[in-house]
Amino acid sequence: MVAIPRVVITPGDPAGIGPDIVIQLASRNAPAELVAVGNPNLLQARARQLCVPLKLNLCELTDPPKPHKPYHLNVVPVSLDAPVTVGQPDPKHAAYMLACVKKAATICMQGHAAAMITGPLNKGVISAAGQHFSGQTEFLSDLCKAPHVVMLLATHDLKLALLTRHIPLSQVPGAITATSLEKTLRVLHHDFKKWLKAEDPIIMVLGLNPHAGENGYLGREEVDIISPTLENLRKNGMRLIGPVGADSAFTPENVKRADVFLAMFHDQGLPVLKAVGFGHTVNITLGLPFIRTSVDHGPAYDLAGTGNSSPTSLRTAVEMAVQMAMRV
Repeated sequence: MVAIPRVVITPGDPAGIGPDIVIQLASRNAPAELVAVGNPNLLQARARQLCVPLKLNLCELTDPPKPHKPYHLNVVPVSLDAPVTVGQPDPKHAAYMLACVKKAATICMQGHAAAMITGPLNKGVISAAGQHFSGQTEFLSDLCKAPHVVMLLATHDLKLALLTRHIPLSQVPGAITATSLEKTLRVLHHDFKKWLKAEDPIIMVLGLNPHAGENGYLGREEVDIISPTLENLRKNGMRLIGPVGADSAFTPENVKRADVFLAMFHDQGLPVLKAVGFGHTVNITLGLPFIRTSVDHGPAYDLAGTGNSSPTSLRTAVEMAVQMAMRV
């Protein structure tokens, strides 16, 4: 356990609100040493545009973490070769965005920071630069050579994991296999015990089909794949409920009962989660060798540089990362 954790933050797309919310976050008290991994000139220019008297300091990663001071921000510099027009996404920034994420992850793997928090990116902008990029979760998984990662979304009262992530809906049934389901459940069980201190986590697993397939009448995935996998893992001591129909899963009683829900695909669970916690939702990647949290929104180019963006999601992501780091 660390007294004051150091967290590294990637500002995301330089043309979006990522730099803005990092600057706004640094303007207030924080429960950790905040270190931005990005371009100092960009951050300083955006701070001037927002009329924030921000002082940047080069971070000495080998020094012990220090308490955060409002209007001060430590920086690990990353080069930015292409000019930035606020509010206008540019594929020329793709290499910079990925370099920030890679640098922050490396700092965590080297033990110089307790966690990384990622700002908002636009997958389309990076893909337009010719980079194969399906998301920061997948990028970090490949970078760390993690055998299996799980996307977990969390609010104060509800935690939801995804079996499949950013794939077309038509591909979801084929992606649901006994192997992928078992790996996901094992990561959930392990990391909830390690990072979230649920000694014996209860995991509620949603079915794929309406009414969880109604014993095969509305689909066979529950009968052929989901139920047998859950039964096998129950024999190993896991507390698993399901498969349950998604339409009745998120009752108040179930939300109180379960430590985490597992949805079969992205939009099966995210509408519920965002309805109850938008702006206060944290994206957590489980299965990595370090703590990673992220904001729950995109770059919002129309708000960049206006001073109208809110750092609430970023602040929540930092607070969650600190809570997880302090529990280890």
